[in-house]
Amino acid sequence: MEPPPERPRDSPSVADAAAEFLSLIGLKELEGCLFAERLAVVAVGASPRDEAQGQWWMAAQWAPYQQEGAPMQSCILVQTRFRGKHNGVLVSSSLKAYLTWQLETLEQEEQECLELTPHPTEKRTHFVSHEYGMTVTRTLQEGGAEPQCHSFSYGRARLRARLLEGASLLLLRVLARRRTMPPGLVFPAINSEGDLCTFSYSALGIQRQAVGSAETEVFVIRRAVRASSGAPSVWHSSFLPSGHLAQLMQIGAPVLMLLQDESILSKSGRFAPQLPFPKEPLEWDEDMELYSYFLDRKEELQLSHAAYLQQHPEVRALLSDFLQALLHQQPDDTISFAAEFFAHQRPVGSPFASTGAASPLPSSPAGPPPANSK
Repeated sequence: MEPPPERPRDSPSVADAAAEFLSLIGLKELEGCLFAERLAVVAVGASPRDEAQGQWWMAAQWAPYQQEGAPMQSCILVQTRFRGKHNGVLVSSSLKAYLTWQLETLEQEEQECLELTPHPTEKRTHFVSHEYGMTVTRTLQEGGAEPQCHSFSYGRARLRARLLEGASLLLLRVLARRRTMPPGLVFPAINSEGDLCTFSYSALGIQRQAVGSAETEVFVIRRAVRASSGAPSVWHSSFLPSGHLAQLMQIGAPVLMLLQDESILSKSGRFAPQLPFPKEPLEWDEDMELYSYFLDRKEELQLSHAAYLQQHPEVRALLSDFLQALLHQQPDDTISFAAEFFAHQRPVGSPFASTGAASPLPSSPAGPPPANSK
């Protein structure tokens, strides 16, 4: 297999400084940044308690990752989802990134949909690392037309300390929890279009910000995305001491993402929430925000359950053995049969032996099921 062609090289000086900075981020520090959060999308200039026009969600967690022909590894899964209106057009976007704990991107996909009538537009950018470097594939789908695809690659030498969007979002949490950063912090990067650029970070200091009916201190970080051409994109992110976002705003955009749930402040130790309002009947399936949360939570649980089963393949084997024995013996008392079957699977010397609880691990070799059957 020939290595794919790569784009031209740039100066390694920025990469050297960035690599040194990333090497000082510890695993324990990253683990404090693994949580989910949700912000409301509101119009710029709106009150912190105004009705939301959409929602932005982000989560980071440990997850298994495996490429074809490679061993499975544990990595950090970063996901975001946005849904709101831009100039009257419904816009949705998502990001899914698999990272090493050194913030190297293994794979990332970004998607953006504009629900234009009568020609909705969908744009995807997929990044995947391999032995030669990284391949970027951009896909554009406009209405019912054939998708337009374009692929190109970067050599491995070009990827040293280079951040993508998912890694940048996690790095922002690290910087926010530190509440400080060196001046002139710049990283080589690849933007959402797959083009080489830089991400620069600077602290704007401690500010006061409203969250719901409360007010709290936030640490504000400025991030600028600079490509070789065009004006830079600038973001201001306001963080609570816990690393949770209080506000996320792109300069020049008509909307911003805002924390409206003031109960989160109690977790940072800065504010005791007021007494709750009287209870009202809950019509959760008719509440768009609550129903969206339900769908998000459902996806989070599915990912968590899938990750557990991938890390513990013996679970599937154990359940398969049990069902096979159950259908073969067809006992009248399935509860007693199950209790004796799983008790029989208990390994010698297992700590479950003293408690009477069933062990989740199969014994080896497994013996026949009990004979209390038809």
